[in-house]
Amino acid sequence: MAIFRQAFDRTLLHEGGYVNDIVDPGGETYKGVARKRHRGWEGWGIIDSLKTDPEFPDVLDDHDGLQSKVRIFYRENFWNRIGGDLIPDQELANELFDTGVNMGPGQAVKFLQKALNLLNRNGKSYADIKVDRGFGEKTLGALNAFLNFDDSVLLLKVINLQQGAHYLKIMEKKPDQERFARGWLKRVSIDKN
Repeated sequence: MAIFRQAFDRTLLHEGGYVNDIVDPGGETYKGVARKRHRGWEGWGIIDSLKTDPEFPDVLDDHDGLQSKVRIFYRENFWNRIGGDLIPDQELANELFDTGVNMGPGQAVKFLQKALNLLNRNGKSYADIKVDRGFGEKTLGALNAFLNFDDSVLLLKVINLQQGAHYLKIMEKKPDQERFARGWLKRVSIDKN
C-alpha cells in the first residue's frame, strides 16, 4: 500500500512556502494551504503570531507545531479523500495526491475514474464505474482489476492527459492564469521517478 509521507514530501516540492500573491485566487497561502479556502485552519493562528518576527516568513519553516499542522491538514483533506492508504501503487498514489492538492481531491478521483473506464477494454476487464468524484469500493475494485492486467504507467498517462487539458482550459478562459503555466505543467508528468 502507498505511504502518505512519500506523496506528501513530493507534493510539497511544488507547493513552496509562504506566498501572498494578489493574482492567485487562493490569496495568502502557506505550503499550498490557501487562506481563502481554508480560513479555519489552525495554522493561520501560528502564522499570524509570527508575522512580526524579523525572520518572517523564513521562521515558519522551523516551527515544528506549524509543520505538524500542515501534515495533518494534507492527510485529512487530501490523502484520505483520494483513498491514499488503499492504493496499491505508490506512483499512482503520489500522482492522485498531488493532483488532489492542486485541483481538489474530487477532481483527482474523477480523472482516475474516467481513466479506469477508458482502459477497461470496453468492459471486458471490469465493468465501468460511476464517475462520481468519490473514492469508494467500486473505484478501488476497478483499480485493482486494472492493475491485474496492466502497469500503472498507462493509467498515469491518461490521468496526466486529463490534467494537462484541464490546465489548458483554465488558461484559455482566464488568460491572467497563464503566469502559473510552468508550475502547473511541471505537475503533469508520467515519470516514474
